[in-house]
Amino acid sequence: MNHEDQSTNRREALLKVLRLGGLSAATGGLAWWLKSRSGRPEETLAATVTTHFTILADPNLPEMAVAQGEDPRALVGKAIEAVGGVKRFVSRGDVVVVKPNIAWDRTPEQAANTNPQVVAEVVRLCLDAGAKKVVVTDVSCNDPRRCFERSGIAAAARAEGAEIILPEERMFKEVDLRGDVVTSWPVLEPFLTADKMINLPIAKHHSLTGVTLGMKNWYGILGGPRHRFHQRIHESLADLADFMRPTLTIMDAFRVLLRNGPTGGNLSDIALKKTVVASTDPVALDAYIAKAYWDLDASRLLYLRLAQERGLGRLKFEDIRTSVVTA
Repeated sequence: MNHEDQSTNRREALLKVLRLGGLSAATGGLAWWLKSRSGRPEETLAATVTTHFTILADPNLPEMAVAQGEDPRALVGKAIEAVGGVKRFVSRGDVVVVKPNIAWDRTPEQAANTNPQVVAEVVRLCLDAGAKKVVVTDVSCNDPRRCFERSGIAAAARAEGAEIILPEERMFKEVDLRGDVVTSWPVLEPFLTADKMINLPIAKHHSLTGVTLGMKNWYGILGGPRHRFHQRIHESLADLADFMRPTLTIMDAFRVLLRNGPTGGNLSDIALKKTVVASTDPVALDAYIAKAYWDLDASRLLYLRLAQERGLGRLKFEDIRTSVVTA
């Protein structure tokens, strides 16, 4: 079998895992490590990179892990363990910022915000690994206090020891993001002072971009009239992803908002997929989720192609080392 055939087979197998959801795919014989023997090795980071939160690559570990099961907390633990364990990403004394999607005044069942139990478990694991402090924050679209409380995220994260920071005006700092579209703009200060950054989006439909996944979640670092970037939204997403290179991205796909996103509201628009995916490659992760749940290719998602051109990851998710696990 040639490399192209192997790559196609891996692609279809990975898509089947997400599309079946829950335990059905994994228990059907798909729980293996999908190694890309002929894929190019992950490049190490340039030593000159000092403003990003990434860690060095490890060619002996998966670049992505898909966890499926009944308990969102257990899924988080299994996914992180499969990509090297929390201590690979968090060191003793680190200040860790966890960035969920807390944009909307919605309940957890409406799947417009990240699952609060997913957030809580990430907080717990980081503190257990020796983090000095774990901050949970976002710049909400609706009233922040209502979003943080009604989403269940504030209470769940606080119960595990997180510091909850609401986006108050005094906490924004004007920053040159050095982007093609996003240049000088106010950024919420915790996103500038962290040692490690964990991106914690939820998988959702979006009326403008088709999907809102990991890279779209970085809109939540900005203050000001950020809707101005919608005219060149794909370029702005690439700018933000380039600026906020996370330590790890953990995709909440336990409940997936398939239609009428990003705000949702109707429970009939939600699919229960019982999945969490962790990855050190944010481009591959977004490409994988977009294709599996919305059948969107890179030809429809310009921001992913732009991100790949900037060296932020790979579009061909089937060519990265992937582990499929159950919890």
